[in-house]
Amino acid sequence: MTQEFSTCDLCDLHKDDSSGAFRVLPPIFRDFGGQLRFAGPVSTVKCFEDNSLVKAALDEPGQRRVLVVDGGASLRRALVGGNLGAAAARNGWAGVVVHGCVRDVAELAACDVGIRAMAAVPLPTEKRNAGQRDVAVQIDGVWVRPGDWLYADADGMVVMPAPT
Repeated sequence: MTQEFSTCDLCDLHKDDSSGAFRVLPPIFRDFGGQLRFAGPVSTVKCFEDNSLVKAALDEPGQRRVLVVDGGASLRRALVGGNLGAAAARNGWAGVVVHGCVRDVAELAACDVGIRAMAAVPLPTEKRNAGQRDVAVQIDGVWVRPGDWLYADADGMVVMPAPT
């Protein structure tokens, strides 16, 4: 079902789930990439105003995964820009979700990959090689774990442990 899905339909299917396995990300994200609908298994990066690990991840083969970046909701520095958006598309990532900011908005819109973030800001990050990869992250109180499946469309984003 990864190609044809509706987050609304997925919510209808799982509306009685009380286990916490089915999660809805908060509606705080905007679309920036060339693909508005995307889905795939999750890989994560946790970092704050340093995108060194984001770059390292997006330079690897994406294998249709979705990179979820917990940037601590910082609105001060952009964790993904045009070069990283192009790398994500070139390397086969399905999407990138940034709990923080992006930049190079026109370049990101031309990338054949889903990109969601809270906002755009022109200031780049510092490079300190700080952060963690493939750890559980919390996005506004919602847990996202490596290996979860993320589905994104015009209505929002949902996360669950296995593909539907």
